[in-house]
Amino acid sequence: MTTEIKDLRGDTAARAALLDLNNASARETSLMTREKFDRMIASALVGTFIEPGAAFLLAFAQGDDYDGGHFLWFRDRFEKFIYIDRVVVAAPNRRHGLGRRLYADLFRRAEQLGHTHIVCEVNVQPPNPISDAFHAAQGFTEVGTAVMDGGTRTVRYLLRRRA
Repeated sequence: MTTEIKDLRGDTAARAALLDLNNASARETSLMTREKFDRMIASALVGTFIEPGAAFLLAFAQGDDYDGGHFLWFRDRFEKFIYIDRVVVAAPNRRHGLGRRLYADLFRRAEQLGHTHIVCEVNVQPPNPISDAFHAAQGFTEVGTAVMDGGTRTVRYLLRRRA
């Protein structure tokens, strides 16, 4: 398997496999239609992937045309940021460093663009301990929480400041 990071906007052929990957991880992310996925990719500041179906990342800058609730939470609190909407790694490829590679690439891009705040959210309920540990290792800290869906879902809002 090649671990080259590619631009998702430039590779429409990869999108079907990545949409399937996203929807297979809907518990952690959310189900999407092809149309919504294409709109998100078109609006995202960063859309990258590793080998169709292995892993992908979508991230938005504070001024991007995106209306996700968590993104809007950050927009209300931070002037300039990059919001990681989703990073998904296929089950057979987990624990091989693909998520770290995608994040390292995003951090490099953020620095080049002058962004000092990278933000995201992680589920607390239902729990996602692997994501918690991953984000802690990447230098993220909690800056807030939200309870949704009648109390059945809780998220932690996380921030990573560039040193």
